[in-house]
Amino acid sequence: MKVVISAAGTGGHINPGIAIANKIMEEDPNSEVIFIGTPTGLENDLVPRAGYELKTLEAYGIKKQITFSNLKKIIKTSMSTKVAKKYIKEINPDVVIGTGGYICGPVFAAATKFKIPTILHESNAYPGRAVRAFARKVDKILVGFEAAKDRLQGAKEVVVTGTPTKVKKVTLSNSRKQELMQELGLKPNLPIVLVFGGSQGAKRINDAMIGILQNKLNRNYQFIWASGPKQYDVIKEQLKDIDIDIENIENCKVLPYIYNMEEMYALCDLVVCRSGAMTVTELAICCKPAIFIPLPSVGANRQEDNARVVEKLNGGKVIINEELNFQNLNDAVTEMTSDLNKLEDMGMNVNKLEIKNVDDKIYAEICSVLKR
Repeated sequence: MKVVISAAGTGGHINPGIAIANKIMEEDPNSEVIFIGTPTGLENDLVPRAGYELKTLEAYGIKKQITFSNLKKIIKTSMSTKVAKKYIKEINPDVVIGTGGYICGPVFAAATKFKIPTILHESNAYPGRAVRAFARKVDKILVGFEAAKDRLQGAKEVVVTGTPTKVKKVTLSNSRKQELMQELGLKPNLPIVLVFGGSQGAKRINDAMIGILQNKLNRNYQFIWASGPKQYDVIKEQLKDIDIDIENIENCKVLPYIYNMEEMYALCDLVVCRSGAMTVTELAICCKPAIFIPLPSVGANRQEDNARVVEKLNGGKVIINEELNFQNLNDAVTEMTSDLNKLEDMGMNVNKLEIKNVDDKIYAEICSVLKR
């Protein structure tokens, strides 16, 4: 099987693409998988690191405002369709798969031109512009949320497969739990709140965290706080300015990045986070309730839609990004951690969103398209 995967920009687009590629290679080691992305996105790190070839072309989101900068981007994106056609003609793939992002525009225009079978995967509850634009043209759309189907009217075929992720639910032994608690300097008798804002952190969340620590509001709960690698040193200085040593904060461990996320999910009682599709998928797998601060968007509020799906199941609480401050974050954390049994029930509600055997389902749908 020869496959082109179009994925660019954020981990939310790229990681599902890599997971799909890995499943293809697992099932058919003789396959060839080539990615097409942009010259500047995170794919330039993640795709080669995963062992796949990456070809690049320029593609940008089209904004409604007519500016010189926007016109330049429109021209470059239009011109990149020629590059995409060149790539598709050279590779001659059996199928082209897109996992979202602006890159799908030129790549799928090229694939449909050459009548190559096409599949889109949409992780979010609210499908992105590229997915909606090609909904009627592609052979099949795979979605992570049931709610996404209603927003893809007119598509040839939409299948709920879930979103692939590397995170699995783990159970910590008592000895490992004690070891982690000691490493993190946490107390055994206080609820644990895991805080992160994506791989690069989230300034709005970080600012609220600083306010909680400055006012010493976390007396009845404790944090594991991943600040983001680029923001860690800045936060260290901000805390120093208010006489707080980042290495010695009561009821709080600050980390630049978390590498053992499965263990952190298992250790915590509550999560404070953004609400990208990958994050919601991980929470569902690990049965963890959350306070969501959706990343705002100038277009459709895709992260808020994801968070509202969980909130309707009574599995989390949503605080709008612009409304977040240290007071209302503390109020929400205090209220939710006051009843750990209720938190556990909320976690089971989130788990209702888990879809089993995601990789197998996606691979089966790819094969079904190729058999036509």
